[in-house]
Amino acid sequence: MISAKNIHKYYGDLHVLKGLDLHIKKSEIVSIVGASGAGKTTLLQILGTLDKPEKNKESSLQINDTDIYRLSSKELSKFRNKNIGFIFQFHQLLPEFTALENICIPAYIHNTPKEKAEERAKELLGFLGLKNRANHKPGELSGGEQQRIAVARALINNPAVIFADEPSGNLDSESAENLHQLFFKLRDEFQQTFVIVTHNEELADMADRKITMQDGKIIDKKEI
Repeated sequence: MISAKNIHKYYGDLHVLKGLDLHIKKSEIVSIVGASGAGKTTLLQILGTLDKPEKNKESSLQINDTDIYRLSSKELSKFRNKNIGFIFQFHQLLPEFTALENICIPAYIHNTPKEKAEERAKELLGFLGLKNRANHKPGELSGGEQQRIAVARALINNPAVIFADEPSGNLDSESAENLHQLFFKLRDEFQQTFVIVTHNEELADMADRKITMQDGKIIDKKEI
């Protein structure tokens, strides 16, 4: 599903990722933990094709049998929109659009017809228990509801993998617990792969596998 080899990243003189190797299977839920500055978010952004590692003949990144480094910028954008979903700590919903419209944005970028995109968005809203929130704007929703709308947006194109960066970091404990349970429900329902960076130990320990990072290296890949 995801295979990364010899991933390095520098910011100026700072060596942030130090030759990481990582393999993640289809439908696996993997948590990435470690202290602030360990390189977790940088790794997530590289795996999610939002950032590029250092050029190195021995480095490689494959997602869903596609060699990411062989894609042009245009091909990469198309691949990302179709195959990858993102969930961030702050939901990044556009305040002037309704929940339904926010969810549909990646589908419109993918040139999905409006009627088909809205039908899929409504299915997801129903699945997430937000059917009656379709026409509400983000400011009219609770924090937990906003984050579930962001999850629906990440799922609209049926991506193979979801990358989540501190997805419950801005939620109260009950909303966080509901979100965590949702990831497993989604995996069981749609067989998607989840890679989750988190400081939440409870969520990290719920994953199929917990990867611990320290100073730009993976020091543990423990199955739970």
